Amino acid sequence: MMDKLMEVARDCFYTPIFMKKNRPAYKLSVLCDKEKIEEVEDIIFSNTTSIGLRKIEVERSILDREMITIDHDGLKLFFKKVYHKDSSYIYPEYQSVKDLAEKENISIKEAFDRIRSIYGEKYEN
Repeated sequence: MMDKLMEVARDCFYTPIFMKKNRPAYKLSVLCDKEKIEEVEDIIFSNTTSIGLRKIEVERSILDREMITIDHDGLKLFFKKVYHKDSSYIYPEYQSVKDLAEKENISIKEAFDRIRSIYGEKYEN
């Protein structure tokens, strides 16, 4: 069901909780645009035993960003470069980190550090 939700939502996640009488349960949280609410509700009601939903409108602050792609050793590595005031930050996309880790047989942390250095070699030197 998470895959179906992620096709229409911005994000979704489970949180373990305790209900009345200390019954264990999972809370499903979904962040989506207003236009997608009905579609999200349909997915939840069709794929869970839930008989009701609570909806809360939230505001979102986002940083200006640009997507950057670097071809490296047969892989396309994707980054977000975000801007806040007078600073910018680079965030490798998780899938790129995972792909590099698998290709080079290294840990996710090592791959994350390697991708940041690949970006530095390309754009900061």
